[in-house]
Amino acid sequence: MRDETLAIHGGYEADSTRAVAVPIYQTVAHEFIDADHAGAIMDLESPGFHYNRINNPTVDVLEQRLTALEGGVGAMAVGSGSAAVSMSVLNLVSAGDNFVSVPQLYGATYTYFAHVLPTLGVEVRFAADDRPDSIAARIDGRTKAVFCETVGNPAGNVIDLAAVAEMAHGLGVPVIADNTVATPFLLKPFAHGADVVVHSLTKFVGGHGTTLGGMIIDGGTFPWADHPERFGFMIEPEPAFHGVRYASEFSDAAYITRCRTVGLRNTGASLSPFNAFLHLQGLETLAVRLPRHEANSRTVAAFLAAHPQVASVSFLGFPDNPYYELARRYLGDRVPSILTFTVRGGRTAGIAVFNRVKLFKRLLNMGDAKSLITHPASTTHRQLTPDDLKLAGITPDMVRLSIGLEHPDDLIEDLDQALAAAAADAD
Repeated sequence: MRDETLAIHGGYEADSTRAVAVPIYQTVAHEFIDADHAGAIMDLESPGFHYNRINNPTVDVLEQRLTALEGGVGAMAVGSGSAAVSMSVLNLVSAGDNFVSVPQLYGATYTYFAHVLPTLGVEVRFAADDRPDSIAARIDGRTKAVFCETVGNPAGNVIDLAAVAEMAHGLGVPVIADNTVATPFLLKPFAHGADVVVHSLTKFVGGHGTTLGGMIIDGGTFPWADHPERFGFMIEPEPAFHGVRYASEFSDAAYITRCRTVGLRNTGASLSPFNAFLHLQGLETLAVRLPRHEANSRTVAAFLAAHPQVASVSFLGFPDNPYYELARRYLGDRVPSILTFTVRGGRTAGIAVFNRVKLFKRLLNMGDAKSLITHPASTTHRQLTPDDLKLAGITPDMVRLSIGLEHPDDLIEDLDQALAAAAADAD
């Protein structure tokens, strides 16, 4: 099935009720047939559902659907995008280890990496930029992963994923790629060498600003057993789960199996069945929504680029964007509906526009049917120092837009009046 069909039908076969919509299995647990059945499930010898902190039939359909769309071997849904980011790296690191990240990250991800993980003894090494050589310079024998966003939020950079993956694999390190902004309809990271993909389902997949959720997807291609000095925990018996040896017993899905049985089972960051159901509804229309998002963003970006009070516009659809060629290589003729701009008058003018909009919603989210606006330096990246902001590609005067599905003329009129009001405030 093609992507548009997978997004509607993937991973679901009707049960005895023959329900066309995926049912919401709102239950805590599923009964074992007998002790042998219980033991087989607990030892991963037989598939099945038992306790919904670990798996659930509704959630399972969503996991299968995203696995199919991304081209992976297995997935695990969690309660939020931040939980997906956290568990994707915690599945590989312990105290004394490190991983390398590009600096262009969503604000909460940057804060978690820079300030929370070090308290657990995990060092996050930020590369100077997103180039493979810069990332390679930070890798050593205790490095367990490279982390990047395929399209940075809000920086708008496009990672040269194939080059980064080739470099990382040459050094024996897997690549974790956050594909939230691009979605699998614009970019499939596994096709370019990524080993693990994460999503904040809260954004474009859910699509309506109603439901938190995250997803971790395993590409199934990284050779864990070939690197015993670095990933011995994938090879040796797992004390947290009956002594299972992931790399040998689940060679094609070792990463995601460990993520579920050690990470999710013991931390409980589960996605509720109802939230999974809502994300399934959003996913069904994602292929239809994205072209409208994109068309609106192109119209708004062109308006801003021609506006006398706008100092600059960063949009991947513009040929003068420094990432334009990489965007063409990885996204084809498509672009995400995220853009940033700066206003003449600096930080004060940018905040004035943020304050003056009437139709745009002042939110930290993105990928909503509604158009959203934020001022990253004072909101999502508020905790960053001036040097960190510069490293992350964020200027004090930057305003980020997530363009929704409204009529583009209404969006333009709102921005036009906000820019005029901001100019009047300055006078």
